[in-house]
Amino acid sequence: MIYPEGNFIEAGEDTPFFQIGETKYGKPIIVRAYDPAMSFAETAKLLMVSFDSTLKSNLSVGLPLDMMFYERDTMRVGFRKRIGGDDPYYRAVSDGWSNALKAAFSSLPEFIED
Repeated sequence: MIYPEGNFIEAGEDTPFFQIGETKYGKPIIVRAYDPAMSFAETAKLLMVSFDSTLKSNLSVGLPLDMMFYERDTMRVGFRKRIGGDDPYYRAVSDGWSNALKAAFSSLPEFIED
């Protein structure tokens, strides 16, 4: 796939996903959490978390988000959705992820200075 900036990107066995545009904020979440056995719904949820992290980290990225899936080798759109700030599922994922991160951080051991 070649996108407007002219960079060639390709999904493969080692990286079965790609995200065009700003990737440095949301990609680590995909890299840590993605599992090829995930269902469509789990994958969409993971992408929402990835997008949300990018939105929170980069002022130049904003809503709406456009999400599209298609099955391999079909080149036919199987699912398409535009996600705005008022999308209830996106809001639930964004708020839930923020709360979960705060809880995870609180559960980590305290730093001990030697």
